[in-house]
Amino acid sequence: MSKKVVTFGEVMMRLSPPGYEKFSQASSFELVYGGGEANVAISCAYLGMKAAHVTRFPNNALGKAATQFLRKHWLSTEHVIYGDDMMGKYFLEKGAVHRSSEVIYEREGSAFSLIEPSMINWESVLKDADWFHWTGITPAISEGAAKCCLEAIKTANKMGITVSGDINSRSNMWKYGKTMQDVIPELVEHCDVVITSSRGIREMFGMGQPEDSFNTLAKELITLFPSVKKVVKKTRRMLSASHNQIQGKMWNGTSYIKTDMLNITHIIDRVGTGDAFAAGLIYGLLHYEDQQALDFASAACALKHTVPGDVNIVSLENVRDLMEGNTTGAIRR
Repeated sequence: MSKKVVTFGEVMMRLSPPGYEKFSQASSFELVYGGGEANVAISCAYLGMKAAHVTRFPNNALGKAATQFLRKHWLSTEHVIYGDDMMGKYFLEKGAVHRSSEVIYEREGSAFSLIEPSMINWESVLKDADWFHWTGITPAISEGAAKCCLEAIKTANKMGITVSGDINSRSNMWKYGKTMQDVIPELVEHCDVVITSSRGIREMFGMGQPEDSFNTLAKELITLFPSVKKVVKKTRRMLSASHNQIQGKMWNGTSYIKTDMLNITHIIDRVGTGDAFAAGLIYGLLHYEDQQALDFASAACALKHTVPGDVNIVSLENVRDLMEGNTTGAIRR
């Protein structure tokens, strides 16, 4: 039986100038849909898992188009809900070589930001699920989204479903009177797997010093939240906007493990690479031991850099090939 993952979060329109044009050069924009949690679900679906995404879309043609996008990529949309009339969006100017990418968000007042806990029956949503995944972006959007997220996590706990949180959030998103420090700890308290960074641990939980290693901080996090079994990090070394290196790291409560560094020399699209890592980790932890799971996650992340758009649509065979050391990119016949 295929494992099933359920994710929860906003899906936005992504509008980008063609190729590597700057905003000032653009006379048209390319449209795709994406959102961190939906990206994870889609990646898992392409790896052969059952996957469902829970979100709220505007009740108009754009909301229906976004739903079709999710269905096109093998997601169940049974629990998508509709209301209000605005879809969140962001504009992306893709960087190259020594020029950084630039992102401008327009998501305040979106249909998803107006979501309330009464709109979702989480026991029904999570029936038959093996894994629930959220990110720190969702509770930052609005108080209603934060309450929905907490209810989902607690319901998953009650049903014996593994919960992962990718909690590297952005402090400038919190605009409804609560801070990361107010909200994130209670969510993490009920998680099994946490994806974060050294900086994230220090900022969200007020622990450690700038010179502390990730391993040290991860041990402290598990001590603070005993339900957390694994703390995972993706390290990125940026040689330029077009050339990065990726490495996965994990403290699993008993040992510190890491992957070999993967060299990505010609980046096509960096957006969604963290989500590809999370999806690879979820698939890996459901099918492998910890070291192989981390290798799988890093390989999935590296491959996303070669795929345009927000979502990682590579196959299970693609990821396994890279995980096993095949970096040639030879034609598959």
